Amino acid sequence: MLQLNFNPFPVLHTSRLLLRQLEESDVDEVFALYSNKEVMKYLDRPLTRFREEAFHFIQKILNQIKSNESILWAITQPTDFKLIGTICFWHIQTENYRAEIGYVLHPDYQHKGIMREAITVVLDYGFNIMRLHSVEANVNPANAASIRLLEKNNFVREGYFKENYFFNNQFLDSAIYSLLAPKQ
Repeated sequence: MLQLNFNPFPVLHTSRLLLRQLEESDVDEVFALYSNKEVMKYLDRPLTRFREEAFHFIQKILNQIKSNESILWAITQPTDFKLIGTICFWHIQTENYRAEIGYVLHPDYQHKGIMREAITVVLDYGFNIMRLHSVEANVNPANAASIRLLEKNNFVREGYFKENYFFNNQFLDSAIYSLLAPKQ
């Protein structure tokens, strides 16, 4: 069974990015991100309506990290620590060495390879430090950009569930993608 310990918080670096711990001072950026209709278009959950909701979201995430239930990184640039997106492992199944990856990026930073860079370093951490055996992604099938991103990172579609998710008074489909740990 996986033994997780996110203390101290693992700060990750790439040539263009710094992935750091989410902080309460990120509340305005978190609110801007999760209240943005374009960002939330395929997340199939309500828009954040109030700054207080963003603050509670941050507190919830920090508590989950402290209890080793999940981990979320704030995506920033090394020259500007302002949050431009998030990436996480959640729904961690310690008994199965499996986690779900989730990510969002502000529209001003999309289509620049930023999320691909973030996913690469986060998957490396997941497979080599956390010792995950597999990572899954649950995607709205209409989210072509996210599917392309996953496929560029060698994820394969494992399943397609018709109308398995109810949101906004309609039943929606889900596509499940997965990636196994590289063979050592």
